[in-house]
Amino acid sequence: MADSAAPAADGEKSEKQPRSIRVVLLALMITMMLAMLDNMIVGTAMPTIVGELGGLEHLSWVVTAYTLATAAATPLWGKLGDMYGRKGSFMTSIVIFLAGSALSGMAQNMGQLIGFRAIQGLGAGGLMVGVMAIIGDLIPPRERGKYQGMMAGVMALAMIGGPLVGGTITDNWGWRWAFYINLPLGVVALVAISAVLHLPKKRSQARVDYLGAALLTVGITSIVLVTTWGGSQYAWTSARIMELIGIGVAALVGFLFWQTKAAEPVVPLHIFRSRNFSLMSAIGFITGFVMFGATLFLPLYQQSVQGASATNSGLLLLPMLGAMLVVSMIAGRVTTNSGRYKVFPVVGSVLMIVGLFLLSRMDTGTSRFTSGLYMAVLGAGMGCLMQITMLVAQNSVEMRDMGVASSTTTLARTLGSSFGVAIMGALFNNRVQHVMAERAGALGSKITEQSAQLDAKSLQKLPAAAREAYQHAVSAGTHSAFLLGTVVAVLALAAAVFVKEVPLRGAGPDKQAGGAAGDAADVPPAVAEAV
Repeated sequence: MADSAAPAADGEKSEKQPRSIRVVLLALMITMMLAMLDNMIVGTAMPTIVGELGGLEHLSWVVTAYTLATAAATPLWGKLGDMYGRKGSFMTSIVIFLAGSALSGMAQNMGQLIGFRAIQGLGAGGLMVGVMAIIGDLIPPRERGKYQGMMAGVMALAMIGGPLVGGTITDNWGWRWAFYINLPLGVVALVAISAVLHLPKKRSQARVDYLGAALLTVGITSIVLVTTWGGSQYAWTSARIMELIGIGVAALVGFLFWQTKAAEPVVPLHIFRSRNFSLMSAIGFITGFVMFGATLFLPLYQQSVQGASATNSGLLLLPMLGAMLVVSMIAGRVTTNSGRYKVFPVVGSVLMIVGLFLLSRMDTGTSRFTSGLYMAVLGAGMGCLMQITMLVAQNSVEMRDMGVASSTTTLARTLGSSFGVAIMGALFNNRVQHVMAERAGALGSKITEQSAQLDAKSLQKLPAAAREAYQHAVSAGTHSAFLLGTVVAVLALAAAVFVKEVPLRGAGPDKQAGGAAGDAADVPPAVAEAV
């Protein structure tokens, strides 16, 4: 134990500890960047990839295969870290991700690329979970708030810089480097983690719950396919979608039943006995629902209605992401200094509701400055919620369940984003097509027959009357989508009100009083090992 070490050793470690932790955190942030940047960089490169490899009809599977594999693997990586040690499972996930990246860069046809993207996604499932769980091991919850700004900054940088980096790499080096760029960054992270991170080793005698993992994988895959295909490739009432819903429900019911019987369940259901953990999972789901819906429709509105350039689409979200970063840093500092956190889910939910409602009021006459202010309100709300949800969820479980708590919360946010994009997208498309038919008649119906989302080139080719009709249609579509988001965000507020403010681990009485005497006692054994 850290508190039994000799004084001299303590003094020696206190010199090394901050630098070692900083190196580990830098490696973790690089890994987090890899996980978040990938889809955004690849999305920009997709037209070039299709031009070289062909297979336009399989285009969507390049993203879907990665998303499916990531979602399905997320809970398993969390459990493996709890059972066999965080460091080993995390480094394995990085290696698989890098192998998938290298293979994707070497793909010779669309089939190979889809398969290699699935491998990449399997590794990606462990990246975010590993980052969150290792931070949970190393840093007490009371101190963890100080690092929220770093994580929010990485998220903002990925969303703003992803399309810019993807376009630059594709134009200057070729699309294959959209995958190869992961390799040097991943190697740096691997070397740093291998050299500096030394967590206690674990070796569980129990077998991996393969049946539970298989049932959960089938259930998650079905859900993601329903939200991906529903309303686009297949009608919501089609036989294929109904079959997937049936398979998904059956698999998840079977999974829940089996988890009560398994010796070492993939997702131990006892973690949901904690009210705070269950509420934070629900808030995380809703935050994912709102955030990814917003990042999909805001650039579309600004490009179609306000005439913004698509080239710098990431910059269009700067007001939202900048507010999210600043508020997240403030929330982290206040949480660290005061030990209090309930105010942030409540205030964040209120700001999210207000921001979404304001965005739903945008029309063809809304200025960029006004829409920027509305986005900043939404960003401030998400800044209160993004990292606090993970912090409180991790604080609500025992250390032995840190991995599954991190993976379950991450999975909830991932599934929320899938539902958000699907449901808000279906509402948006339906509204656009209705308004186009109403304002432009048969021509309007024909224009949006294939898709309600037109790119800049298609928009410029439209007659002036049809273009004006489309701008009104997009305004109406975003109104409906954000109004739905407002209603969903009210559920987050209802959940936040019932959060119980349990003292954060690592907040001893001396620490609460602001004294330095609590510092040594607050450092968990894992930190002392990480040098």
